[in-house]
Amino acid sequence: MPKEAFVYQEAHFKVLRLLEGNPQMNQRDLAAAAGVSLGKTNYCINALLDKGLIKVQNFKSSKRKLAYAYLLTPAGIAEKAALTQRFLKRKLEEYEELKTEIEQLKHEVSDN
Repeated sequence: MPKEAFVYQEAHFKVLRLLEGNPQMNQRDLAAAAGVSLGKTNYCINALLDKGLIKVQNFKSSKRKLAYAYLLTPAGIAEKAALTQRFLKRKLEEYEELKTEIEQLKHEVSDN
């Protein structure tokens, strides 16, 4: 998988994960929690909406006119599960590569 595709999948995963736990997060808070820009968060939210993975619920009784909740749809829950599996697999691969590199560095240091 190209690195760029993984970066977008990782952003989608982070946003879905955050919204599942706190659907009333605004985009600014999502951006900060996910570690991405506000623009990328907006792009991600729109992509998730277009794919039918989340839906927006407006709180009409809210005093704030822009109070929304981003709710995961059943398709969004399934996609989050699939993304979790792919994310975990990739992180485990990175972990194994890092362990190997650490062992090599330890050998280099002990040889000196």
